[in-house]
Amino acid sequence: MGTIFPPHTHTLSPLLNIKASSPSTTLLSPSSSIFCFKPIIPSLKKNQTLSFKPSSCASLLSHAQQGLAALAISLALNFSPILYSGNALASEFDVLSEGPPKETYVVDDAGVLSRVTRSDLKRLLSDLESRKNFHINFVTVRKLTSKADAFEYADQVLERWYPSVEEGNNKGIVVLVTSQKEGAITGGPAFVQAVGEKVLDATVSENLPVLATDEKYNEAIYSTAKRLVAAIDGLPDPGGPTFKDNKRESNFKSREETEEKRGQFSLVVGGLLVIAFVVPMAQYYAYVSKK
Repeated sequence: MGTIFPPHTHTLSPLLNIKASSPSTTLLSPSSSIFCFKPIIPSLKKNQTLSFKPSSCASLLSHAQQGLAALAISLALNFSPILYSGNALASEFDVLSEGPPKETYVVDDAGVLSRVTRSDLKRLLSDLESRKNFHINFVTVRKLTSKADAFEYADQVLERWYPSVEEGNNKGIVVLVTSQKEGAITGGPAFVQAVGEKVLDATVSENLPVLATDEKYNEAIYSTAKRLVAAIDGLPDPGGPTFKDNKRESNFKSREETEEKRGQFSLVVGGLLVIAFVVPMAQYYAYVSKK
């Protein structure tokens, strides 16, 4: 009776290469494999074999199948593409793919606008569109990863939502990036001409960044909308907020204050020195004179 050695060639994995055992051998389950081999006992008589209960190998194969199933599930979870939802993906790509809003004029992907602001914007912008045939969309995003700044992203939104010049001629796009505290305005030729470059530049440098710095996003968006509508209607420019001049008081003393303090310090030190020498001498003189 020969010794059975496990195969070493032409194998991909011990779990995937299970060969049928010869009729003269019985399977035995080692602790590190699912193979069952017949034990080799030299003292056995000829034609005498050791038999194992069929339930032992069946149970082993059952455990092996469960292990393979668990391994397959683990591999599927680790290497399959993960489907993110909601805020996990970069928000600017969602805005581009979803297109312009159909019922509202706002895409608040950053989630910073209140219901009141949405309602006020819809009323203001729908009235403008019915009177002047200009359509303005407002977009808020948390941050940008695909573009360098809000201006490049605003141009990308305009080109994606309105691919042709005819579609985007009277359209305007206002973008506010909350994490970068900046905004941008772009639009078709008719929109830019109606608003004017002066108001566009002032709105981008005043309304959007100043109020966004204080995290007043609702006021930043609505004040921008009112300023653009006023420019299209030919009304006086209501203007925008300005940066607050927050000057911090210096903790350093001026030169005059330093000289004054130095003089006072010299007087105090001089007085202490006089007291330190004169008083002991006077006491000593008084003591000697008594003798």
